[in-house]
Amino acid sequence: MLTGTCHCGAAHWTLEGDPGPVTACNCTLCRRYGALWAYDYVNERIRVSGRTASYTRAGKDAPSLEILFCPICACVLAWRGLCASDSGRIRIAVNVRLAPPEAVADLPIDHFDGLDTYGNLPRDGRCVRDMWF
Repeated sequence: MLTGTCHCGAAHWTLEGDPGPVTACNCTLCRRYGALWAYDYVNERIRVSGRTASYTRAGKDAPSLEILFCPICACVLAWRGLCASDSGRIRIAVNVRLAPPEAVADLPIDHFDGLDTYGNLPRDGRCVRDMWF
């Protein structure tokens, strides 16, 4: 099990099983947060615990996701979809930068162009350790 916690310890997440590759996105929000995302579905392999606050993009009529953060220290924990899929599942991604570095150092990074093409970019062979150290 992989765990991540905010700076003050009031909120945390868990991810059961192999997180697989994590995603670095260059959209207007992710590039500001510097988050690296691991995905699954709400209350399946990912669980968020503790008090959280949320942010949805200001000025957007129908936002598709919310950002969950600690209301005390403001660490970004996760993003969560606002609409369920046809199967009733809600997508969620946790910020692996909140996990202990040694637990995520070898995870490969996928790059997603959330700014222009909204598509996957070629893998460049980097892993989390290359983005951190």
